Amino acid sequence: MNHIALSLRDIYFNKRSGRLIYKREDILKYFFFQKGTLIQVKTNVPEERIGEVLYKLERISKDAHATMDEFVEPNLNIGEVLKSRGVISEQDLSDALTYQMRETTLNIFPYFDAEIVFQEREDFVLQAEESKISIPFIIEYGIRRMQPDPALKSFLAGQIPFLKRKSFAYLLTVEEKEILDKVTGTDTTEAVLRTITAPPDFFWKSLYLFYCLDLVDLKKKEEAREPAAAGTEKKAAGGVSTAIAEVTAFRETMAQKNYYQLLQIAKTATDDDVKKAYFAMARRFHPDRFDRAESAKFKDQIDEVFDAITNAYRVLNNKEKRSAYDASGGPAGQEEALDSVKKADIKFRQGKTLFGMERYDEAVVFLEEAIRLRRDKADYFLLLAMVESKIASYVRKAESDFQTAIRLEPWNPEGYMGLGFLYKNEGLQTKAARQFEKALEADPEHAQARRELEDMGLGTKKKKGLFSLDFQSFFKKKK
Repeated sequence: MNHIALSLRDIYFNKRSGRLIYKREDILKYFFFQKGTLIQVKTNVPEERIGEVLYKLERISKDAHATMDEFVEPNLNIGEVLKSRGVISEQDLSDALTYQMRETTLNIFPYFDAEIVFQEREDFVLQAEESKISIPFIIEYGIRRMQPDPALKSFLAGQIPFLKRKSFAYLLTVEEKEILDKVTGTDTTEAVLRTITAPPDFFWKSLYLFYCLDLVDLKKKEEAREPAAAGTEKKAAGGVSTAIAEVTAFRETMAQKNYYQLLQIAKTATDDDVKKAYFAMARRFHPDRFDRAESAKFKDQIDEVFDAITNAYRVLNNKEKRSAYDASGGPAGQEEALDSVKKADIKFRQGKTLFGMERYDEAVVFLEEAIRLRRDKADYFLLLAMVESKIASYVRKAESDFQTAIRLEPWNPEGYMGLGFLYKNEGLQTKAARQFEKALEADPEHAQARRELEDMGLGTKKKKGLFSLDFQSFFKKKK
C-alpha cells in the first residue's frame, strides 16, 4: 500500500534525512527531511505555492498578489524575494512556510494510489529554523480527516498487532483507547475486531492510526485463518449456508423492529444485558465470520444487518442516547446528533489540552473541528480565539471568533475581556477600553476589567501581557 502516513512513520521514528518524492497523476511534490523533521516542501499545485499561501493568510495585498510575476528572480525563492523587497516580514514568511508544509502534506492523505519514493541523503545542506510542524500530529489529523478506504483492511488483515511505545497515546479518543486496550499481541486483527462494538470502518482506521503513530507494530501469522472454515457449514434451502440464510431472514424483519427487538432484549434490560446481547448478536452476524467466497454475494445484506445491530447497541448502551430514544421513539438522526455532541466535546478537550501545552498550531485544528460539529458553543469560539491570538497569522480571525463568542453569550464578560486584551496587544487602546467597559457592564464586580481600565486611565501601572488573566476564568459563566 502506498500511503503518505506509512512514509512519514518510517521517516520520523527512524530519524531519516532525505527527499520524499510524491507523484499522483499530474501532481508532483517534494518533501525534504532532516533527521525526521520536515523542513521544506515544493509543490506544483497552484494553491499550495507560497505566493498563494501569503495571499490566503492576508500577508500580501491584492495588488501584490496580482503582480506576483514581478517578484520572480532566477534561482531565488519568491518568499525570500518578497521579504528582501520589504513586501513581507520575516514572521510573515515563517508563518506562511509553516502553513504551506502542513497543508501540502495533509492534502495527500486521502489517496492510496500515488507513487512515493524516499531518497536517503545524510549530506543535506538545507538549513532551517526549528520546524513548527509535528509529524505525529500531521499523521493523527491526516488519518482522522480521510475517508475509510478498503486499502486499510487489506493492509492490516491477517496480522497480529502488538503494543509498542506509548508516547502519543494522549492523542487518542476514549473510543480509540478502548480498541487499543484490546490489543494483546496474540490475536489477529480480525479476532480483535470481534471483541469490540465499534463499526468495522472505525476499527480499521483506528488500528492504522495506532500503527502510524508507532503505538503498535504488526507481525504476520502464517496462514492465519478465522474459526469458520470454508466448506464445513451445513447448507440451507436454496444452496446457501445456514449462516447466510439466517442473515437474510433477519434482514427481512428488521424494518418492523425497534432497537430493543433488534438486540432481542426487553425495555427493562440493564446495561450489562445490553452488552451481553450485542456480543451474542455480533458473534452471529459479524461480516468476518462468514465464508469469504460465499459472503461476497451477500455483502450488502450482511453489512446492513451488522450495522443495524451495532447502531442499536450504540444507542441503548449510552444513557443519554437511550433516554432520548425512549422519549422520542427514536427519531431519525437523533443518535447521529448525539454522536456529534460527544465528538465535538472530545475535540474541544483535546484542543484545550494542547493550548495548555502551548502547542497552538495543533490546538487550532482540534478546536476548528469541534466548532464544525457544534457551532452553538460560546466556549468553543472563546478558546479558539484565545489560541489564535497566540499565532501572528491568526490575529484577524481571533477578533472574529471573540465576536462570535460574545454574540452567543452577550452576558458573559470573558468574551469582552479576551477581545479587549487582543486590541490592547495590537495597540488599539480606545477599542480595548471599550471592551473592558462592556465586561464591567456584564459583570460590575469583574475586578480584572476594572484594573485594566484603571491601568489605561492612569498610565503608570505596569501593563499586563496578552492573556495575563486566569485561564480558568474564561469558562466560568456569569450572569
